[in-house]
Amino acid sequence: MKGVLFALLGGMFITIQNIANAHIREDIGIWQTASLTQFSGFLLAAVILYATRDIKWKSIGSVNPIYWFGGAFAAFILFSNMEAILQIGVTFTVSFVLISQLLLTFIIDIYGWFGIKKRNLKIADIIGIVMMIGGLLLLKL
Repeated sequence: MKGVLFALLGGMFITIQNIANAHIREDIGIWQTASLTQFSGFLLAAVILYATRDIKWKSIGSVNPIYWFGGAFAAFILFSNMEAILQIGVTFTVSFVLISQLLLTFIIDIYGWFGIKKRNLKIADIIGIVMMIGGLLLLKL
């Protein structure tokens, strides 16, 4: 249940952040907004890291270096979401983001990319994504 709560909170924070970023972008520009957002996120994470004293930098060598740059994707995520919100609105942006995330996660699961255990796609998975796409089409009416 705790995981579901965190997922719900994460989704809410992403939505609020996307809306805030779209507004900031109108005032200062897209890459300035991405930089500001990344920097403020870094500052908050650093404060939390310091406050919790959860400093384990000695283990960083055990992390595959390709994963060190996962945060760099945030610049493209911010750019894409800001542009989409201004073009199609918050509801459609979040809907398309969720559908694209699910489609990619299915591919990752099926092929076992990134060290994920391979999983067979079930009929329920296909029905679920088709229903989400159908829901998006209904929203568009």
